Amino acid sequence: MMTNFEELQKLSKDNMDMALEAFGSMSKGMQAIAVEVADYQKKSFEEGSAAVEKLVASKSLDKAFETQSDYVKTAYEGFVGEVTKLGEMMTDMSKEAYKPYEGVMGKFSK
Repeated sequence: MMTNFEELQKLSKDNMDMALEAFGSMSKGMQAIAVEVADYQKKSFEEGSAAVEKLVASKSLDKAFETQSDYVKTAYEGFVGEVTKLGEMMTDMSKEAYKPYEGVMGKFSK
């Protein structure tokens, strides 16, 4: 009876350790993503402000359209790049959070 209790206690401790490790990985990943999003927002705001200043300073309608077109193209490319980067970060975070469970899942698949 005592060995069963000790085994159950060890299993509970191991499960808690795995859960805490996975939670730690998720927490680090979410912090990295939050920092990345904040940096992108700051950069995007600065680029938008510069584009508005350049647009206001345009002396002709053609120059204004060119400025706006350049900004839209740059903003779109930056957005697509950022979304791709965030997707990769989410994938990496998920892989890191799953690592503690790989050994356990391997036992069940045999």
